[in-house]
Amino acid sequence: MHPSAALARIKPSPTLAITTRVQELKRAGVDVIGLGAGEPDFDTPDFVKEAAIKAIRDGQTKYTNVDGTPELKAAIVAKFARDNGLSYTPDQISVNVGGKHTLFNAIVATVDVGDEVIVPAPYWVSYPDVVLFAGGTPVFVAAGPEQGYKLRPEQLEAAITPRTKWVILNSPSNPTGAAYSAAELKALGEVLERHPHVWIFADDMYEHILYDGFEFTTIAQVCPSLYERTLTVNGCSKAYAMTGWRIGYAGGASWLIKAMSKLQSQSTSNPCSIAQAAAVAALNGDQSFLKDRAAAFQVRRDLVVSMLNAAEGITCPKPEGAFYVYPEFSALIGKTTPSGKLIDSDEAFVAYLLDDAKVAAVQGGAFGLSPAMRISYATSDALLREACERIQTACANVR
Repeated sequence: MHPSAALARIKPSPTLAITTRVQELKRAGVDVIGLGAGEPDFDTPDFVKEAAIKAIRDGQTKYTNVDGTPELKAAIVAKFARDNGLSYTPDQISVNVGGKHTLFNAIVATVDVGDEVIVPAPYWVSYPDVVLFAGGTPVFVAAGPEQGYKLRPEQLEAAITPRTKWVILNSPSNPTGAAYSAAELKALGEVLERHPHVWIFADDMYEHILYDGFEFTTIAQVCPSLYERTLTVNGCSKAYAMTGWRIGYAGGASWLIKAMSKLQSQSTSNPCSIAQAAAVAALNGDQSFLKDRAAAFQVRRDLVVSMLNAAEGITCPKPEGAFYVYPEFSALIGKTTPSGKLIDSDEAFVAYLLDDAKVAAVQGGAFGLSPAMRISYATSDALLREACERIQTACANVR
């Protein structure tokens, strides 16, 4: 017996591996600061927790519809209308066990061997692996710091072939925090209008975490002509600090939603009934706390960007959203650590930070653009300041 060919095509999530390593070091008593996890440090709001407790007491502990309760689908329909100006009916809504599950269902339900999926780099680690698992080919398009980590229309045009099935757009982005303006999305949309065989996977997971008055838009909203072939994807994890509750959702063409439901019926079946009840409360409840949390993240962003740019050899662009920075450090490649190790890659540099500075970040290679690293600033101001001081010292000590 050996693992399947499909499993052999993918690798374990590098971001989850870093998180596990940090937890092991902490248990061993090491004073390590973990900046690897893509998880808000805020708690789930109390009104959401109360809804979950009430659901348990009311006996909402049975199987539900495979891809979401009618109540949650109604709340998602209302959310898309309220926040995004998008009109869906319940049969156009899919509820899944987190955004990663939404991605998995959509890709596995539609991608055949030889199909291509355009993945702008840097990318969230799961995009290419899920495409590879399905037998498809990820087509990477490099969008570096010189273009604000955003895909340009002419790059998109050049990447499309007759075999292209999807393009994945993630705004604000994990790992860079870059967000597309309405004008930028419209320019990409004009390219896609010329290629009716290409579908759009719009990952809006960080929609509510935006800075400096940046106005969020999503491509089906900006380009109504693309509505029929856009899967608009979101979830409760980041905005509502509900990572462990595992609720992701999407709006799209009813045939695609039905196909995803068919796959889900033979894999996970329904998402947790209690988590679904909590998600109803999250989406229907008072949304005012979202702005306060975004404001707190903005303070942290400003702290981290200024301190990293003060570190020798690091250049850190200022992101428009999410809670990540993606600093590049080409100036440090080829240098040597105090213990004599050559920094020949971003992997070597983050290993040096973990070993010597006791700061955990994720190497840019995991996200498809090097030499860089992803730092999550979803932790306290005090820990961020300490971590950045350690990074500054580590950079000053290389020769």
